Amino acid sequence: MIRVNNRDEIEWQDGLTVSDLLERCRYTFAHIIVKIDGEVILPEEYDTRVIPDGAQVHVIHLIAGG
Repeated sequence: MIRVNNRDEIEWQDGLTVSDLLERCRYTFAHIIVKIDGEVILPEEYDTRVIPDGAQVHVIHLIAGG
C-alpha cells in the first residue's frame, strides 16, 4: 500500500513509477513536486523512478497568484 498526501491509500503494484501514480491519481497540473519518503524526485525521473511498497508520497501542486 502507498499513502499519498497523508490521506489516500493506493494499492501498490510491482514496477509502479511516479508517472504511473500521477496518472492513476489524475494529477494533471503542469508544475508538480513529488516527494517519496521525504526525498524530492526530479521531473526527469518520473518515468523511471519506481515507488516502493509502503512509501509515503507527497504530491504538491505549485500555484502562483497575485
